[in-house]
Amino acid sequence: MAFKLKRSSVASTLSLTPLIDVVFLLLIFFLVTSEFEDEERRLDIVLPSATSAVPMISKPREVVVDIDSAGDIFLGGKLTALADLQQLLEKAVADNPTSQTVVIRADRQAAFQPVVSVMDVCNRTGVGDYSVTTQEGPDG
Repeated sequence: MAFKLKRSSVASTLSLTPLIDVVFLLLIFFLVTSEFEDEERRLDIVLPSATSAVPMISKPREVVVDIDSAGDIFLGGKLTALADLQQLLEKAVADNPTSQTVVIRADRQAAFQPVVSVMDVCNRTGVGDYSVTTQEGPDG
């Protein structure tokens, strides 16, 4: 006994209404959550001026301080005194106040006092992001 199934015409057509509804909901979502550049400039405001306002003139870069086994401090391959290092870091912090970093590379035979002195100079000049580099692996 064979049964014949009748297919209705409703099942054979694809309803696009739910798909269109979803697309419109996504469009509305992205329009509502997007921020536009002109949003800040809606009001006609004259910004105040400052005589000490200086734009960021140099790309933030890390300052590398080397300390050799004798405890001498080098900056860019040149022997540098702590006072000169402090002046240079003050200028670097003035150019990039939020993102200035210092990397301290000390020889393993160096005394700890020069490293602490460089850290102290970093703290006095406002450099909070400084690090002491080490070599990876067991002591050989």
